[in-house]
Amino acid sequence: MNTNSFLGDKPINRIGFGAMQLAGPGVFGPPADPAEAKRVLQRAVELGVDHIDTSQYYGPDVVNELIHEALYPYPESLKLVTKLGGKRDENGGWLPAQSPAELRAGLEDNLRTLKVERMDAANLRLMPGGEDQLAEQLGEMEDMRKEGKLDLIGVSTVNTDELTRAIELVDVACVQNPYSVVNRTDEPVLELCREHNIAYVPYFPLGSAFTGGPKQLAADPAIAEVAERHGVTVVQIALAWLLQRYDRILLIPGTTSVSHLEENMAVADITLSEDDLTRLDDAQPIVDPLTAAEH
Repeated sequence: MNTNSFLGDKPINRIGFGAMQLAGPGVFGPPADPAEAKRVLQRAVELGVDHIDTSQYYGPDVVNELIHEALYPYPESLKLVTKLGGKRDENGGWLPAQSPAELRAGLEDNLRTLKVERMDAANLRLMPGGEDQLAEQLGEMEDMRKEGKLDLIGVSTVNTDELTRAIELVDVACVQNPYSVVNRTDEPVLELCREHNIAYVPYFPLGSAFTGGPKQLAADPAIAEVAERHGVTVVQIALAWLLQRYDRILLIPGTTSVSHLEENMAVADITLSEDDLTRLDDAQPIVDPLTAAEH
């Protein structure tokens, strides 16, 4: 399997690291073991991770500060990717922060906590049911790009209409949407990314904790059979399936464990056969993780 691809015009390892889980419970407050969290980050870079997905509102501030403490000065090849469009209340609740001014403040907070002058990429995370401000939001991000505060612009939680509009407004480097072997509802967006050579970064790649996560995968006969055939875990099969869907899919699996991190990175060595892929087509679909998270 080809382990290299592109984020925008930047060469990149297809397996990165999602840092969200390094915060405390509910992605709020510090982790129980900050030293272990930093060891996970350091080991990720040792294993070839060259892009880390993070956000100021993970913690808030906590995850970005851990990244800085563990990895600064950052390796020249390391790309730091954030997302904008949300914030936290004092109890850890998730709130929209969608106005252009809030997007700018969010980017500045990321620059401050990571102690960098420019983000390698920033994703606009749209909130369902919010006001349609796409032109103004992406216009503000393009202004920040021209100011040298960010390099690449991505979008997150978008449908095909929103992505089409975004492509018309700015140079879209990547899309972050929920997608997995057990949740393929985003296939139309993935196909649009394929048409435009845009990187696609699936979140909830295992279905998410709201829908059972690895336990749900292990209970699926098709996934369990293919995992047994290869002598690997069901999580590894789910990630390997994603890598074979499109050569610009980039993975950002997260973990708080060095051993689990090493298992995730080993996915690059798994090649699924046509028989495997056909069998995985029998995997049972789950409830949309975003819908499940709201109930």
